[in-house]
Amino acid sequence: MENRSTFTTFILDGYYVMDKQKHLFIFIFLLLYAAIFILNSLLIAVIYFEKALHNPMYIFVCSLSCNGIYGSTSLIPHLIFNLTTEEHRISLTNCLIQILCLNTYNIIELTILAFMSYDRYVAICYPLHYHDMMSTRKLQVFIFFAWSYPLVAFFIFETFTIRLTFCKEIIDKTHCVNFELIKLSCTDITIHNKVGLGLMAIYLIPQVIMILFSYAMILRVCIYSSKECQNKAIQTCTPHLLAVLNYFVGVFFEVIQSRLDSRYLPYEFRNFMSIYFMIFPPLLNPVIYGMSVQVIKKHIQNFFFGKKVAPLRN
Repeated sequence: MENRSTFTTFILDGYYVMDKQKHLFIFIFLLLYAAIFILNSLLIAVIYFEKALHNPMYIFVCSLSCNGIYGSTSLIPHLIFNLTTEEHRISLTNCLIQILCLNTYNIIELTILAFMSYDRYVAICYPLHYHDMMSTRKLQVFIFFAWSYPLVAFFIFETFTIRLTFCKEIIDKTHCVNFELIKLSCTDITIHNKVGLGLMAIYLIPQVIMILFSYAMILRVCIYSSKECQNKAIQTCTPHLLAVLNYFVGVFFEVIQSRLDSRYLPYEFRNFMSIYFMIFPPLLNPVIYGMSVQVIKKHIQNFFFGKKVAPLRN
């Protein structure tokens, strides 16, 4: 007789609504992944090879693109593979690895967006001191922190999940989510739930505060500035604000689905929104920066067509 307290594989129930059109979804996910990989790789290559773009703002954009490739690679190949199988199973080990990758992607994304907001705050509010306040040394610290802190912090958080045993095997998603996994535990998860909420608040709230503070200061400066300065600030901040908004749309729906009762929403819509934050920010960020930031757009033209670009003014 099966010991139901020791499940080590789980069924991802979110795929069954896609089974009737699995070939169409495989094609769509392949197309999306190719677009994400090509667009982000192009942006990384342009920033890497064009020395005029070697300043904090564009280094952050490059880091955002690297994270986009990391996050989409953590999810989309998994989606494609499971669409080719009949049972849509995942082992506990692979489930935990996927949870680690997807959550660190999210924390890294928000952390980079927070540092980018600080960069825009310094550039607009303290333009004469920009190079001192955003020195190469400080930039290196920011980038190292943005990548190392989430990996270490969430690995520690995941140790709480590793020690659990599981009495159920059905995850109502297309991928593993920590809260959905611990709900399958044989034991009471009240403490795990509270610890999880507390740690996620610690991981995310400081970045949100930094973004809000930076734009509050930018707004205050713009109110008392000339029309020309206001237009320049809007032009400088718009791509970043679009990236932030795009990110928070996905996170908002993911939190609603995970923590609140969302059964009244159509199942297909819940499925779509559960993967939104892993697909559309990596897809749209390079488009936003490649098309909205004139300097990058000109350097992309130079990268492909050999057109001369005027020197970048800081």
